Amino acid sequence: MKKLKRLWKILKITNVDKMLIGFLLFILAISFAFLAAEPEVKTYGDALWYAFSIITTIGFGDYYAVTVVGRICTVVLGLYGILIVALIPGVVVSYYLEFIQSKMDETTGVFLEKLENLDQLSKEELRDISDKIKKSRYK
Repeated sequence: MKKLKRLWKILKITNVDKMLIGFLLFILAISFAFLAAEPEVKTYGDALWYAFSIITTIGFGDYYAVTVVGRICTVVLGLYGILIVALIPGVVVSYYLEFIQSKMDETTGVFLEKLENLDQLSKEELRDISDKIKKSRYK
């Protein structure tokens, strides 16, 4: 649960949450178009199932578009789904890598500041720096 909260926080910081909510609303809306346009789709649940099979590119074959409107909606939803599925992980990974890099830069900055003031450090602080160097060296 903690990891999901962290993921949602990253999505909010990067504004991908709006994109994801917009995509979900688009799925709900396009499902109504499938329900109205496709003669074989009888219920809204079937329309959502068809939308799911398009987004995941599984295409079970139990429903398929036969009308022009249905085919256009299928193409648009398929392309939009591929875009969203590719974009969200890319943004999350990029943000995560930037976060890790900034932590690393911060740690390096603190370490360099201590090195500049070696003559002012206590024996305990010097021992701590030495231990950190040994740990990082043998990782």
